[in-house]
Amino acid sequence: MSEFFTTVPEPIAYEGLDSDNPLAFRWYDADRVVAGKTMAEHLRFAVAYWHSFAWDGLDIFGAGTLDRPWIDGTAGEAALPAAKAKMAAAFEFFEKLGVPFFCFHDVDIAPTGSTFKESAVLLDQMVDEAQGHMARTGTQLLWGTANLFSNPRFQAGAATNPDPELFAYAAAQVCHCLEATNRLGGANYVLWGGREGYETLLNTDLARELDQLGRFLTMVVEHKHEIGFTGTILLEPKPFEPTKHQYDFDVAACQAFLAKYDLLGEVFVNIEVNHATLAGHDFHHEIAAAVAGGVFGSIDANAGDDRLGWDVDRFPVSVEQMTLGMLEILRAGGFTTGGLNFDAKLRRQSIERDDLFHAHIGGMDTMAHALLVAAALLEDAAIDGFRAERYAGWQQPLGQQILNDEHTLASLHDRAMGAPEPGRSSGRQEHLENIVAKYIDRVR
Repeated sequence: MSEFFTTVPEPIAYEGLDSDNPLAFRWYDADRVVAGKTMAEHLRFAVAYWHSFAWDGLDIFGAGTLDRPWIDGTAGEAALPAAKAKMAAAFEFFEKLGVPFFCFHDVDIAPTGSTFKESAVLLDQMVDEAQGHMARTGTQLLWGTANLFSNPRFQAGAATNPDPELFAYAAAQVCHCLEATNRLGGANYVLWGGREGYETLLNTDLARELDQLGRFLTMVVEHKHEIGFTGTILLEPKPFEPTKHQYDFDVAACQAFLAKYDLLGEVFVNIEVNHATLAGHDFHHEIAAAVAGGVFGSIDANAGDDRLGWDVDRFPVSVEQMTLGMLEILRAGGFTTGGLNFDAKLRRQSIERDDLFHAHIGGMDTMAHALLVAAALLEDAAIDGFRAERYAGWQQPLGQQILNDEHTLASLHDRAMGAPEPGRSSGRQEHLENIVAKYIDRVR
């Protein structure tokens, strides 16, 4: 098997903060124990097949710029050799980078056929191919998903399409991809409703489409149990783009949707950093909301751009932003089946093959640094001690009486008639932000 990444002959190693080697980890030491688990166990890194291997830099303004020779325009069985070359390069990358997981869409790993049956057969062949690479390298599947948004047939959505024939096609595609994910031992299966939304209510029956989506997810859960898939079903929030309004706008919208269709406990959320910011939220807010709603599952680690209002999928570089996210993840007990998938892509001018390594190394080091800072903040109760003190009144008699239904509005009214004016205390936001900054600077 010929190498694709010939300038990276050895697996990327941890060399520490004194290293000047651009192809080495400075923060990510996979075996280092942090808060009772190794970094590898905490972070559960995954590479996104689509951005790294199924995309050549094409955008709406110009042709692809990246060196991806397997993207040659062929389809069907004739495209199998290119798909196998792509997969060989992908697993070479996973192995040299040292990540434990990868993620894929069905159309990322397999060519599309002229019929559904042909596409299914081609996917099965590439799943066989993937099994061999996984056995050889030890790389595992964090999650699989079906692409229900790229093909023109899904111009009006998949599960929410006004035509039941399109709903049926999408269901068949998810069925086959879920079974492929199960064959590969996937830890999760993701549903991103890329076009499950609307452009205008003039031609949209919103209530009907929500019912369709609820039925679709119920069918997915039912099939999961029928085939014995033990992974987690994940729904990925995004507020807009490509549609004007997505039904899975943010974590709160997803949690309410799952509650309405009796899917809580069966479907959880895969939170993407850039999607959170597009929804007007901080990344750590979405994690906290998911934990509070009992739907936290997994993370797509990337970043937006402060001056660009679309999904730019940069690799994460802000230790502060990621620290606040890791703080919420650790408070929740960490990942179970989820992990940190780099749903991120190179810039179109980063055209050298080893640029893909530089991007992932930087992202992994950012997340590892953030993990260390978050763990230290928790161990020292540097933030949580203040939070506990701020809410201490709820452990006192009045707070407990309110929570235990021992008061009514009327009784609290009567109490206020003879009580002194309540005092105030400082939220100390700036002080707490300074603590986070101090820990980022000093943690090693």
